[in-house]
Amino acid sequence: MELVCGCYEQVLFGFSVCRDPGPNDKSEKWTPVADFTHHGHAASLSAVAVNNRFVVTGSKDETIHIYDMKKKVEHGALLHHNGTINCLKFFGNGHLISGGEDGLICVWDAKRWDCLKSIKAHKGHVTSLSVHPSGKLALSVGTDKTLRTWNLIEGRSAFIKNIKQNAHIVEWSPSGEKYIVVIVNKIDIYQLETASITGTITTGKRISSVTFISDSILAVAGDEEIVRLFDCDSLKCLCEFKAHENRVKDICSFDVPEHHVIVTASSDGFIKMWRYKSNKKTPPSLLCEVNTKARLTCLGVWLDKVTDFKADVEDQPPTAAVLSPEEEQEFTTNSLKSDESAGKQKQSKKFGCTKESKKPTKAENVPSAKKRKLGGIIEKKKRKKAQITE
Repeated sequence: MELVCGCYEQVLFGFSVCRDPGPNDKSEKWTPVADFTHHGHAASLSAVAVNNRFVVTGSKDETIHIYDMKKKVEHGALLHHNGTINCLKFFGNGHLISGGEDGLICVWDAKRWDCLKSIKAHKGHVTSLSVHPSGKLALSVGTDKTLRTWNLIEGRSAFIKNIKQNAHIVEWSPSGEKYIVVIVNKIDIYQLETASITGTITTGKRISSVTFISDSILAVAGDEEIVRLFDCDSLKCLCEFKAHENRVKDICSFDVPEHHVIVTASSDGFIKMWRYKSNKKTPPSLLCEVNTKARLTCLGVWLDKVTDFKADVEDQPPTAAVLSPEEEQEFTTNSLKSDESAGKQKQSKKFGCTKESKKPTKAENVPSAKKRKLGGIIEKKKRKKAQITE
């Protein structure tokens, strides 16, 4: 297990977390140990994402850097965006999605690291994006006051919703049945079935980061030292605790047997790990902490076992229950409202996506079955004609 964190000072920190049995085997002792620092970017880091092997970082220097966590070496850099990289998300182990100030959403092959598709997603900046657990859909928000749904199978826009203000965070729940949109200090909770707001959570200060601990519990951090846990159904605050001495910049979570682990990073330079049991309303207890002595901006947790993560989308096909035929039809119908779909239709054909593999392929390089069959018939006739001539 490794904590990775970026900062304003252009450095990526890596801390390996050791878990040792406590006295009398009553409680584990978690100890973060400095593993690496890397100064690869020319400006402050703005985003980080992890899968089972790689850590990728985005920066204000307009580049995305790749780090191989198995070999602990830099793997290269991706150059396509013009402007700050605002968000990075892996889906499965085969693809990466990036969004930036240039309004582009780029889909990358996470094995060859080619840019498979570049979409002009928003008229302003892309501020946040989130991939549905099925890998079929993605959501994005931008400074053009829109929430956009993307069909990742066909690589096109599926639905556009106008919102009254600029949103800066969008996030799917672990089950994919709901999603949240954050606007300043307000969290709107949407249901996938109805695409309508079912509840709103409001905090006192601007929200900087959110993470789903479970499908019904949401951890919220903002421009203050407090982290709050909310019930998404009742909209009530379950508990709150002082996590840091300065504002919390990023927060994430993962599960271990018997409890959840919440990880927080703050402008005070500390990364902290907390133990939380969802069946109790008591605040989380501190597992460990480490002082980076830097102004932290973004956070990720790399788990060296794939099983520690949710099911890999590439290895396990999405369940049919995620999207009903009626919902898929609705997305298809609503896609006509998209101002991108008409202009990008020809481009989307260039990199198709098969339902069997979900891996974008260069469709123009693959002959159709009809052409291959016709070629075989012509070849047989040529051989027959040659035999008769002899």
